[in-house]
Amino acid sequence: MQRPEGHVNGLLPRLPGEHDEQRVALFVDTQNLYYAARDALGRNVDYERLLALAERGRRLQAATAYVVEREGANSAYGFVTRLSALGYRVRRRAVRVHRGDGEGRLVLEGDWDMGIAADIVRVWDHLDVVVLASGDGDFVPLLELAQQRGLRVEVLAFREASAQALIDLADRFVHLPDVADMFVAAKGA
Repeated sequence: MQRPEGHVNGLLPRLPGEHDEQRVALFVDTQNLYYAARDALGRNVDYERLLALAERGRRLQAATAYVVEREGANSAYGFVTRLSALGYRVRRRAVRVHRGDGEGRLVLEGDWDMGIAADIVRVWDHLDVVVLASGDGDFVPLLELAQQRGLRVEVLAFREASAQALIDLADRFVHLPDVADMFVAAKGA
């Protein structure tokens, strides 16, 4: 198959400022992508394709996926195993009871925002590009700081589930539904 000129891996055209020697790290908020894909398309993200999208012929330094698991549930085992087999470093956290709401229901918490932020800071001296797969606007101040340090910031997410400030900030924002073959059928679908 012949690819259009400037396309890498048949995924996206190169933009000015993108080149083969860039050192890239991908940080994936799996919870954010799962719910956005489910709500928008009723499908799941293809994490192998996501990795190729982040890399696009550049020098991948790291790919980390952040997973939240319900205590006692082993349903995430296959997902974690698959991510590991694809080359992701998988960081896991158990969901925990944060507080009760006013109607007696438990409010669960299990986000990885601070962990993702800390991991980005740990490696940014060894990168040219930070690729965040999340639409969470809480990352805007951190990514602004990364840009001030001279890093390129790319965001892979769903436009309708992304903070406008995050979209505006990104040197490149990729609306995942615009990428061919980015999704696989959801289990049971």
